[in-house]
Amino acid sequence: MQIFRGFHHPGIAKACALTIGNFDGVHRGHQAMLALLNSEARHRGVPSCVLTFEPHPRDYFARVARKPELAPARIATLRDKLSELATCGVDQCVVLPFDGRLSSQGPDAFIDEVLVRGLGARYVLVGDDFRFGARRAGDYAMLDAAGQAKGFDVARMNSYEVRNLRVSSSAVREALGRGDLETVDALLGRHYAISGHVVHGRKLGRDLGFPTLNLRFSHWKPAASGIFVVQVHGLSDEPLPGVANLGIRPSLDPDDVNGGRVLLETHCLDWPATLGQQGGYGKIIQVDLLHKLHDELKYDSLEALRAGIARDGDAGRAYFASTRRQTTRDRI
Repeated sequence: MQIFRGFHHPGIAKACALTIGNFDGVHRGHQAMLALLNSEARHRGVPSCVLTFEPHPRDYFARVARKPELAPARIATLRDKLSELATCGVDQCVVLPFDGRLSSQGPDAFIDEVLVRGLGARYVLVGDDFRFGARRAGDYAMLDAAGQAKGFDVARMNSYEVRNLRVSSSAVREALGRGDLETVDALLGRHYAISGHVVHGRKLGRDLGFPTLNLRFSHWKPAASGIFVVQVHGLSDEPLPGVANLGIRPSLDPDDVNGGRVLLETHCLDWPATLGQQGGYGKIIQVDLLHKLHDELKYDSLEALRAGIARDGDAGRAYFASTRRQTTRDRI
């Protein structure tokens, strides 16, 4: 998949089949929409294209209003969103910076400047609740009328349901917020995962006897937080079992080396000997969150923190042992 920051780039296709949205999480409703988009693109002989935004428009408006509580919790980093879009077979993705200019652009100007002249849309697929342009003044009827006048087809996809639940990014956020990873898996069609380069941290875990692989979650407000049973891809042929802390580490000094930013700190229950103490840094890994153990806890001392990590490790081993027993029973 080709990725472009903005549409003023010579490598962008002159025509495309397009869909527009934030695509946070790339859930099963998104996946169904992208499958239809790819089919329509092939039928027309043009590449499929996703137009998305960074930051999330609600992030932008929350910052302008100085009301951070209005910003949505983020399901995925931009890196993981783009990776999932590529997995869905999208040919190109255009990431538009959502700023003052775009937020004040009227729907007619958006159609002319972005869809027609910028991207050469021949087909535009949107969701059933799609709105666009300044003050969300544009709707499906306006887009459909513009398509008839300017020579592109417009289609609308109805809601997608799983277990009688409408699949949406909001539903995924709510399930992550309450630690219901079984529902999250059903909504996403896969395990919820975070990926990235392993970065240096304070190395306190190593000093405590529990070395960790640290990933930065670039957004300050992740949809999930707490202590999780996980599996790690990218360090060996098979995924490695582990436990992880996703959050701000309340037991540590907020002025530590990571500046109080959100981290996913993963301890592999069986640390690969081939990595040594330094072997994880710079590697790209993916961490699947399988089961939530509890919320983040604040420990009064390093010894209490060490004991808490050890208990979480024991709980993680018990989870994997129980899963293996269930798998064996299923096979029998």
